[in-house]
Amino acid sequence: MVRITDQITPEEYMDLRRKVGWVEFPVEEAKACVENAYLVLSVRDGEKAIGLVRLLWDGGYVAFLSDLIVDPMYQGQGIGRELVETVIRRIRDDMKPGYKVKLTLNSSKGKEPFYAKFGFKVRPNEDAGAAMDQWLTAED
Repeated sequence: MVRITDQITPEEYMDLRRKVGWVEFPVEEAKACVENAYLVLSVRDGEKAIGLVRLLWDGGYVAFLSDLIVDPMYQGQGIGRELVETVIRRIRDDMKPGYKVKLTLNSSKGKEPFYAKFGFKVRPNEDAGAAMDQWLTAED
C-alpha cells in the first residue's frame, strides 16, 4: 500500500538521493536537512521510502522546494505530481490572509516541463535571470 507520511530517516533520505544520482553528504548533515525543513513528506510502499519532498520556508514571501525525489522504479506513477500538489496546498493553507509567497526551486536538468505543469517558469525569462548555485565544502 502506497501512502504519504511525514516520517523519513536521514538514512532513507540519503538512500533516495543516491538512487537518483544526487550529491551525497554525511548522515549527520542529512539529519539537519530533515529536522530543520518546514515540511518533509515521504511516500512509502509498505515500509520502504520511495519518494520525498522537502520544503524550506520561514513563513515570509519566499519558499524553496528543496528536494523532490522519486525512486526511479516508481517514477511515472504520479507520485511526484502528488507531492508537489501537496506542498502547494500546504503553503496556501499556512499563508496568512493577504500574503504572497514565491515558491522557487532548482529543477534537475530536463525536468523543467514537469514543473511547468504547476505554473513554475523557466529562468532566465523576462522577469528574472538564471538561477545560480555552488557547492561549498568545509576546509580542512
